[in-house]
Amino acid sequence: MKVQVDSERCQGHTLCAMIAPDSFELNDVDGHSSPVRQDVPADQEGQVAEAVNSCPERAISIS
Repeated sequence: MKVQVDSERCQGHTLCAMIAPDSFELNDVDGHSSPVRQDVPADQEGQVAEAVNSCPERAISIS
């Protein structure tokens, strides 16, 4: 599984980092998210999928 965050859509709600803290990091200035790594480890796939579904801006995608 691969994860991406659309920086144009992300508004810094930080839900993804709360749900999957090992998979997302937040920018110190504006709180916008980015993936720690594009390839999601198998043991984190469930949390990342939950983060995708919880993002109010639909800024996170997986493939």
